[in-house]
Amino acid sequence: MEDAYGRLMTISSAERARPSSLGPAPRHPASRARSRRGAVLCLLSATAFGMAAIFAKESYRAGVSVPSMLTVRFAFAAAVFWVVVAFRRPALPSRGVLMVCVILGAGGYALQSGFYFAALAKIDASLVALLLYAYPALVTVLAMVLRRESPDRRRVAALICSGSGLLLILGTAASGGDIAPAGVLLALGAAGAYAVYLTVADGLPVDLDLYLLSAVVCTAAAVSLGSYGLTTGSLDLAVRPQAWLWMGLLALVSTVIAVACMFAGVRQIGAPSAAILSSAEPAVTVVSTALVYGERLTLGQAAGGAAVIAAVVILQLRRSQPGRTRFPVGQTPPPP
Repeated sequence: MEDAYGRLMTISSAERARPSSLGPAPRHPASRARSRRGAVLCLLSATAFGMAAIFAKESYRAGVSVPSMLTVRFAFAAAVFWVVVAFRRPALPSRGVLMVCVILGAGGYALQSGFYFAALAKIDASLVALLLYAYPALVTVLAMVLRRESPDRRRVAALICSGSGLLLILGTAASGGDIAPAGVLLALGAAGAYAVYLTVADGLPVDLDLYLLSAVVCTAAAVSLGSYGLTTGSLDLAVRPQAWLWMGLLALVSTVIAVACMFAGVRQIGAPSAAILSSAEPAVTVVSTALVYGERLTLGQAAGGAAVIAAVVILQLRRSQPGRTRFPVGQTPPPP
């Protein structure tokens, strides 16, 4: 997310609900160890996703265009996911479901990634990461408009928190006078595109294999972005060797490894806890770009970013369903 397309879907839980009359289950050492493993996996996933900005910026420095980089990224990731699918042999979805997955990849996810990485070429990665996190509030609004969810105090508080944070981020950025408006619009466009992506994906069957979903989405995104690059003349794979290193890291670390760690982490600790821990992703982006490129957030931007992340946590504060771990749509950390 960034590439955790599967983070928004339902994953079967190995745990079973304990009858309420018996009270809460005791915390055995094995359970604590499982929780620790899950937390580490989720934090590793967040770190891998958060490092995508570094890999992308280094690819740009090596002369790679956004369409070229993303085409390579998704083609490489798709190949790995298809190998996993070949070993797992999951049940194939219906033709209609498969078509929805293709559209999600070729349209929604390709558009979101294109906006996000184009924004990285224009403004600081730390600012892009924080603006992207407006997507949970946008999905909540869409869910209420579509009457999938009803407004309550928690959701309203989260929307107010997220909106206030965005105004603070944008207000302090505008007062500085050195922020490219196009970069801000692209980052917000990425948040909007991802919100639509999640809203549509929420209608997919809950038993759809997540690795199969990832393989289809990556394949469709690679074809879509590659076609765009060919049409516009921006697809150029005759790049320097170091460019292939950075693109490979983006595909392997910030896509395949990040998604696999998230899937494993969810099975250990459940989706709500996993999603909250994965909110560390923008913090990783902010810290890593500060160390490598000297990027700095102003005090107002940092406060606004904290408010946006707080809204994500507020939206996660709900009781999960027994017997399964489902990511509430739009409330999982996005892939870059």
